[in-house]
Amino acid sequence: MSGAFITGSDRPEKGTIRVGFMPLTDCASLVMASVLGLDEKHGIKLDLRRQHSWSGMRDRLLAGEIDAAHALYGMLYGVENGIGGPAARMAVLMNLSRNGQSVTLSRALAAHGATDLGTLATLVRKSQRRLTFAHTFPTGNHAMFLYYWLAAGGIDPLRDVQVATVPPSQMATNLAAGHMDGFCAGEPWSVRAVEAGAGFTAATSQDIWPDHPGKALGATAAFVDANPHACRSLIAAVLEAGRWIDESPEHRDAAAEVLASPAWVDADRHAIAARLHGDYDDGMGKHWLDPDPLQFHANGDANFPFLSDGMWFMTQHRRWGLLREDVDYAAVAARVNRVGLYREAALVAGVPASSSLMRTSMLMDGKVWTGKDPDAYISSFPIQHAALLGA
Repeated sequence: MSGAFITGSDRPEKGTIRVGFMPLTDCASLVMASVLGLDEKHGIKLDLRRQHSWSGMRDRLLAGEIDAAHALYGMLYGVENGIGGPAARMAVLMNLSRNGQSVTLSRALAAHGATDLGTLATLVRKSQRRLTFAHTFPTGNHAMFLYYWLAAGGIDPLRDVQVATVPPSQMATNLAAGHMDGFCAGEPWSVRAVEAGAGFTAATSQDIWPDHPGKALGATAAFVDANPHACRSLIAAVLEAGRWIDESPEHRDAAAEVLASPAWVDADRHAIAARLHGDYDDGMGKHWLDPDPLQFHANGDANFPFLSDGMWFMTQHRRWGLLREDVDYAAVAARVNRVGLYREAALVAGVPASSSLMRTSMLMDGKVWTGKDPDAYISSFPIQHAALLGA
């Protein structure tokens, strides 16, 4: 911990922080940090700015039009490594959430017998056309989860089907119009497709990776380096907001009421609330309370920026040929994930912080990810494109 922090000369360098967000349920902790006044408690003011696409969010962040963002974890690492554009140094301040995304398939596929991953794989092999699946950003969480899910069923997402990039709020309408056969996105847009009768939930993201990292609070490295005290205050405020949401069902209901407003997500409160509580209806007659629902705090476990999480996204970027060459995965993650700053903010907010930089995760195919030996991990997948690039 820095001496400046200890002696109290940690006044935020910037009083108002412009934060971009997408109209998704998992922007909740940012919204509630502002609504509950937790930002002002920590000496800052959040100026929340709604965005319409992840590419627009990225561009405004890099141009300095916004200071920080409710961001796709994989998007931040894609920019860091120059995938799809010039490289720029980025920073992950914290995880905003975990779990709570979905793979949605069209009811038309169900009518042709594709009701789960196994039957979808059979249909893909038999179909005379290439099915089309959408995600929200080429290097983002939804693309990587969708690819992982398809590949676990023997479907090569880059050869056996077509993929498209669509903003999350346009997913349900495009599915209903028949422009795609399925998609992976965050809520409430997956449940919107179910309620409209256009699709059904084939898998949750927690089915793919239990307790996976969701959105991150991201910024450029330049902004964080110039404003460390402001960023510490930002993290602390959002940590307290996430803790407040997770404290009780009543707080989740209140958050759903706020999020439903046109200023934020602009969607039906009941649609937001159901999956915010982990209450799932897949649209095909199955109903359940998910044991691993969308979480915003989980006593800090949902927020800690583990290096292994950032490394996982890079392994998948490499697996699918997005990352053109091997990198020092651990070194990049240590540079991007601002663990020291997070720990200082967690101390301010009274939140436990992990002593470990890595965690162990088992994904749907039984593969275990620990952060050790990324190259061997990538090579272990029977469907992968890194070998074509000389891995």
